[in-house]
Amino acid sequence: MTDLRVNVRAYPKAQRNVVGGRYGTSEPPVLIVRVNAPATDGRANQAVIDALADAFGVSRRSVTLRTGASNRNKLVEIEGGDPAALEALLNR
Repeated sequence: MTDLRVNVRAYPKAQRNVVGGRYGTSEPPVLIVRVNAPATDGRANQAVIDALADAFGVSRRSVTLRTGASNRNKLVEIEGGDPAALEALLNR
């Protein structure tokens, strides 16, 4: 099993939850995650975790927020994450 570390740019209060696209041109790449939850009381962070778990086909317990709890830029670790799935999501 692979632990995949993913840099994420979160957009709270979106119309719907969407995972996909690349933010900027930096390396390592930054995955865009749009969630409809507001950025209050940790609701957006939980929505980001839920959206990433669904996108990578893993359980919510497999997704851990490492840094960025109060920031749009986050570092997330996905236990059992597939690097090919990350590449596909970045290219959406």
